[in-house]
Amino acid sequence: MDDRKLKVLAAVVDEYIRTGEPVGSKTIAKLDNIKVSAATIRNDMAVLEQLGYLEQPHTSAGRIPTFAGYRLYIDELMTLPELSDDEKLKIDSMLGSEDTPEELLIENAAAALTELTQCAAVVTTSAPKFSIISKVEVIPTGKRLYVILLITSNGSIKNKACRLEFDLNHEQLDFFTKYIDENLSGVSVEELSEEMLDKMIAAVSAYMVTLSPLVKGLFELSEDLRHQELTLSGGEKLLSCDDLDKMEVVKFIGQRHELTDFLEDSFSGLQVKFGSEGSFAIGNSSMIVSRYKKGGFDAGSIGIIGPMRVDYKKIIPYIEYMTNKMSMLMSGGDEPTVPELPQDGDNFT
Repeated sequence: MDDRKLKVLAAVVDEYIRTGEPVGSKTIAKLDNIKVSAATIRNDMAVLEQLGYLEQPHTSAGRIPTFAGYRLYIDELMTLPELSDDEKLKIDSMLGSEDTPEELLIENAAAALTELTQCAAVVTTSAPKFSIISKVEVIPTGKRLYVILLITSNGSIKNKACRLEFDLNHEQLDFFTKYIDENLSGVSVEELSEEMLDKMIAAVSAYMVTLSPLVKGLFELSEDLRHQELTLSGGEKLLSCDDLDKMEVVKFIGQRHELTDFLEDSFSGLQVKFGSEGSFAIGNSSMIVSRYKKGGFDAGSIGIIGPMRVDYKKIIPYIEYMTNKMSMLMSGGDEPTVPELPQDGDNFT
């Protein structure tokens, strides 16, 4: 295609995103960057329709983009604006600071993206498939109450309180810490299995059976690390959108694990996927998602789900900035910050 046809396609997509109505040749001919007659534009539209980039919903109507037209527009024709300083400051205030707990940061990001885009927002935390156990500590915090602290190479931290039958002396704590360090330090989180759990319980029980709850607590922490969590904000935006099938939306909201698996396996960098490409359950939908990092490792995904007719020029800069900001906030410290430990009387397992 020549440059003029590409300009016509871009203009049709922009206008359709703005109005939601089929776009006619006379509308395009009025644009300042289109210097040809409406008749010429009609011919160009006919060619674009033959090539599969436009379609005509009714015989007498104008054209609308196909998903192939959107794909070409996004990949090659769209020029993204820079966010203003005021927009960046607004996002900063909505997200939080380096002191904001990660769980709250994720909730803030989802809520902020919903407010800014008026689309459903999704934020996930990634299962650290390639992270290894870098540190395990057992810390006494009360009468027969001990906290297991597990830190991985990607900066993830989990802690769990366990009640034992007896208080442990320094020798017993030293034995357990040394045993765990020798057997788990440098081991991938993905390698921890029930078979390994059984062997470790048998080994520590031979020394002191009271230590077995600590091993069980440690493996429960590893299960938590392998579990990817998804935060969905603004699901009602999908239900109220006339462009989307309500039953497909309801099915999607009820089976979000499919989206979680898709996000975990598919994305690197910012990507745009369409429901019509078989990516996920909602047809005629668009998903714009980017990966954020923590300490150089992928930590999760952030993005929006909406109709195919979303304002890509507006939304993509928001997601790019929020991705970078979340990566910065989550990687603010050189060393992981040890969380506040439970004290006697707190909830425990």
